[in-house]
Amino acid sequence: MTETAKRIAMWSGPRNISTAMMRAFENRADTQVIDEPYYAHYLVQTGLDHPGRETVLAAQTCDEQEVKASLLAPLQPGKSIFYQKHMSHHLMIGMDQSWLQHVSNAFLIREPIATLASYVKTREEVTLADLGIPQQLALFDFVADKKGTAPPVLDSKDVLKNPKGKLKLLCAALDIPFDEAMLNWPVGKRDTDGAWAPWWYADVEASNGFAPYKYKEPALESHLLEIAELAQPFYEKLARYRL
Repeated sequence: MTETAKRIAMWSGPRNISTAMMRAFENRADTQVIDEPYYAHYLVQTGLDHPGRETVLAAQTCDEQEVKASLLAPLQPGKSIFYQKHMSHHLMIGMDQSWLQHVSNAFLIREPIATLASYVKTREEVTLADLGIPQQLALFDFVADKKGTAPPVLDSKDVLKNPKGKLKLLCAALDIPFDEAMLNWPVGKRDTDGAWAPWWYADVEASNGFAPYKYKEPALESHLLEIAELAQPFYEKLARYRL
């Protein structure tokens, strides 16, 4: 692991502009990215039947130690930043978290009611754990305790309202220079996209930048509203620290 390498672990929940954020970083000439490296391990451990499950298991290692080694491995030639897109719930209780002290951690959040409205369009079954937000807060607390200060938090709504301003703040918090290339990227698929892209990435594949923020009142069934209510306190605790 080279001393000059900057590894950024971005912890998010699903349906939270996390892939667009990965696009923004990948469009930097100095950055390599990885897409949800613990996903296959998570599917094996939980037995969950996610869309594209068998495709994901065939495409990605499910060995926790192999994943961790890849996250701390030397960067590709010409790259000085390694952006890692993670789902918070993929790093489950009992898994090794010591490597988090060797990366710069950041957190991407979204209002639970909006997350749920988007999530159920692809996967109808959903629980609080599927949103990853309790796990996200636990990771935030772990990192803050080890670091002695709160890691950066971005709210997806804030990013969509002011992409340049919020990305500048994020880059400053991560001690890397802001790059205008983060604001726009070529339309289309990426070789770095996870094997689950056909089920989840249609919108981002059609995009060339962060979409303008548009508020739409979510129409959720009662059981989804109950999940949103359970998730809201976790979101609010993280939102106190947003940039």
